[in-house]
Amino acid sequence: MDIATLIGLIGVVITLIFGMGPTRLLSFFDLNSIFIVVGGSIAALFTAFPLTRIFMTLGVVKNVFFAQKITPGDTIKQLVDFAEQARREGILALEARAQEIEDEFLKKGIQLAVDGTEPELIKDILSTEIAFQELRHEKGAKLFDFAGTIAPAFGMIGTLVGLVLMLGNMSDVESIGPNMAVALITTLYGAIIANGICIPITEKLKGYSAEETMIKELMLEGIMSLQSGDNPRIVEQKLTAFIEPALRSSATKERKGE
Repeated sequence: MDIATLIGLIGVVITLIFGMGPTRLLSFFDLNSIFIVVGGSIAALFTAFPLTRIFMTLGVVKNVFFAQKITPGDTIKQLVDFAEQARREGILALEARAQEIEDEFLKKGIQLAVDGTEPELIKDILSTEIAFQELRHEKGAKLFDFAGTIAPAFGMIGTLVGLVLMLGNMSDVESIGPNMAVALITTLYGAIIANGICIPITEKLKGYSAEETMIKELMLEGIMSLQSGDNPRIVEQKLTAFIEPALRSSATKERKGE
C-alpha cells in the first residue's frame, strides 16, 4: 500500500474537520449542495466519457493505493545478471531464464532477443508497447483531471442557484440564510473535491506512469544491449544512467555485494 496516499487523504479530512471546528461540522452540511456538486459532476463524467471507459478508469484507482512498484535497482541487477550469463554461455542460454521473468514486457523482449529477431524490429515492437502504455495511463488520469475541473464549475453553478433563490425572495428574511448557505457551500464542496481528491489522484497516476515508462525504457535499453552482446559492465553503465545519481551507487552496490 502507498502510505503517502493514505496519509494525504486522511490529512485532508483531519485538516478540514479541525479547520471547520468539530462542533460546527453540521453547519457545513447541505444536501442540496451535495446533489448539485456531486450529482452534477458524476452526470458530466457520464456525458464526457464512454461507460466502459469510466468503469475501466475507476478500476485504476486501486493503483493509487496498491501500485506494484518495480525498483530500477532490481531491474538493473537482473539485466546485468542476464548480460553476464549471455556473455558466458551465449544469448540462447537466456531462453529458460525468460520463462521465470514476472514482468511481461521484459519477458517478451528477452524472448525476442533469444529468437534472433532483428534489433530494429525488437526496438519497434517494444517502443510501440511503451507508447500505447503511456496512452492508456493518460486516459486513466484524464477522468480524474476532468473531474477536478468540473467539480468547481458545478460549485459555481450551485452558487448561482443560491444567489438566484436569495435575490428572488428578498422579502422573506428567513430564506436568505439558507439560500446563501447553498450559494457558498457548493463552491466549498467543489473546491474540496477538486483540490483534496481529484487533482492529487491525477498527479499520483501521472507520476506512476512516468516512473513505469522510465523502467520500461530502461528494460528496452538493457534488452538491446543483451542482443548486441555488450560487456556486463557496459550494460550496467548504460542502465544506471537512467536513474538519479543518488540512487546509482546503491544499484551497483547490490550487485557487488552478491
